[in-house]
Amino acid sequence: MASESTANTATSITDHLHEELLNSSDVEEFLDELARVSARNLSGSGDEVLCSITLLRQRKAATVASSGAAAQSISQIECQSIDSPGMAASVDQLTVHVPDLREEGRWPEYTEAVLGHGILSVLAIPFQLEGETKATLLLYSHRSGRFEGRILETAEDFVRQTSLALRLAVRFAHYSETAAHLRATLKTRTVIDMAVGIIMAQNRCSQQEAFELLKAASSTRNSKLRNVAAAVVNALGQGPAETHYDG
Repeated sequence: MASESTANTATSITDHLHEELLNSSDVEEFLDELARVSARNLSGSGDEVLCSITLLRQRKAATVASSGAAAQSISQIECQSIDSPGMAASVDQLTVHVPDLREEGRWPEYTEAVLGHGILSVLAIPFQLEGETKATLLLYSHRSGRFEGRILETAEDFVRQTSLALRLAVRFAHYSETAAHLRATLKTRTVIDMAVGIIMAQNRCSQQEAFELLKAASSTRNSKLRNVAAAVVNALGQGPAETHYDG
C-alpha cells in the first residue's frame, strides 16, 4: 500500500506541474511554483523546509526561484557566492549534502552567511536537463541532519520526477524566445526594405546604391541601421512600419 500511495502522490505532483507548465506565462513563473511544490512536499508537520531553485542557461542571466521570502533571502547568498553547495552540485551534477553547516569547511563565506539566517543543514540536488542548461534544487532546514537517510532519497526521487516538467519548461522558453527574436528580425528587415525603397525613389538609384546610402547615414550618425531606416520611413508622415507575423 505504501508504494501505491507514493506512486499516486508522484502522479499527482507531475499532473499538477504539467498543468502549471501550460498555464505559466514564462519559465520564472513555473520555477516559483516548482519551488513552492517542492517545499510543501518535502516539509514535515512543524518542520518547514525552505526551497530555492537556480537555473543556468547558456548566455542567459541566472534565474532563481524560491518557496517564500525566507528562502529568497538565502538564495541571494547562493547567487552572490563563487563557491557554494548549489554551485558544486550544478558543476559536478551530483547531490551535495551538508548535514551540519557548523562543521562544514568547504565554503567559509557562504557558510557564515547562511548560518546567520539560522540554517543548519543544506541539500543541493541537480535536475536532469539537456545540453548546457543546468538547474539545482536547494533545500534548507533550521535543524541539523534534516536531510539524512530516507529523506535524502525522497528528495532525489522528487527531483527525478520533476525533471521532465522542468526540461519542458526550459524548452518552451527557448521556443518562445526564438519566436520573439524572429519577430524582431522580421520587423527590422521590413523597415530597412521600406527605407531602401524610399531612397531609390527619391534618388533614382539602384537598390544596392540605396542600401549603401542608408549604411553611410548610419555610420555618419553613429546610429543603428534600423533606427536610421525608421527615421526615413517616419519622415514620410506614415508612422512606423508594421510587420505582420503569426508565430
